[in-house]
Amino acid sequence: MKIAQVAPLYESVPPKLYGGTERVVSFLTEELVRQGHDVTLFASGDSETTAELVPVGTRSLRLSEGCIDPLAHHILLIERVARCAPQFDIVHYHIDYMHYPVSRRVPVPQVTTLHGRLDIPDLLPLYREFDDMPVVSISDNQRIPLPNANWQETIPHGLPLGLFKFNPRPDDYVAFLGRISPEKRVDRAIEIARRANLRLKIAAKIDHADQEYFETEIKHLFEQPHVEYVGEINEEQKEEFLGRAQALLFPIDWPEPFGLVMIEAMACGTPVIAFRRGAVPEVIDDGITGCICEDIDQAVKATGNVAQWDRDRCRRQFEERFSIERTARKYLGLFGQLTAARGFDGRRYRA
Repeated sequence: MKIAQVAPLYESVPPKLYGGTERVVSFLTEELVRQGHDVTLFASGDSETTAELVPVGTRSLRLSEGCIDPLAHHILLIERVARCAPQFDIVHYHIDYMHYPVSRRVPVPQVTTLHGRLDIPDLLPLYREFDDMPVVSISDNQRIPLPNANWQETIPHGLPLGLFKFNPRPDDYVAFLGRISPEKRVDRAIEIARRANLRLKIAAKIDHADQEYFETEIKHLFEQPHVEYVGEINEEQKEEFLGRAQALLFPIDWPEPFGLVMIEAMACGTPVIAFRRGAVPEVIDDGITGCICEDIDQAVKATGNVAQWDRDRCRRQFEERFSIERTARKYLGLFGQLTAARGFDGRRYRA
């Protein structure tokens, strides 16, 4: 198939540091190429891919000091995709709803994977209007606020099986990896580790929007002796950071649509201690790849028992459920259904 992958421009594909959506787009794009498909990636100019790259801008927006209006760059992205759309059998978007008015008027099959939270009242009238736009969820829980959207399938994220090595012998710390923000609850992770009498290593990004929250609510907590803040880490550093941890703490306080870091930890054989929010029960096999907790007391108890977990079994479960090959197969099945439903023959249309 001739497939277009359309990524957000905030980070490169793959990201240099933090960035979930762009990392997922990279894994999927490379796997589709590996399986023999003709893939074009629309992304920031500093992206790296074995697919054909159509660059929009020279750098990702987060690394571009001159970026004042991110929307302007994405409007340009949508125009370039629309102009090229007849070249493809299907266009796969990862940029939320920005392209809907254009895609409705372009006679090429398309689908959008929604990567973010959807419990936002403003989205209800938008999806009532654009109920013809086919969308993919990354967990069943993500769908709940928009039951009437044009859902096609739930396709969980996947990772290349060789991305992270299995580590059977962890060190004496637990890990927190993500963003410093109110919904990620690094303060809970600090409390859990303290009460479990374990060291906590924190690798996290601090967005400009969360800087005040960090300064007023979190920064002083980093002064505790059991806490080590290592800053924002890249993809290569994750294997050691997660693999050497006894457990990943994931004490979230929001409807997490998926939580890529959970399967990254599993790939290393590291169990996840997570709060029951959002997609957590769909990702964690309770008692196998981690423990799903209702409160801090349960999390402290589970964290105190992490040395007893079967890390090999954790890794095997990851391989069975969350390989990128499995994710790509599910997308290819959906792409075939969508092109058949539209009666679309890309070769005839291009001719």
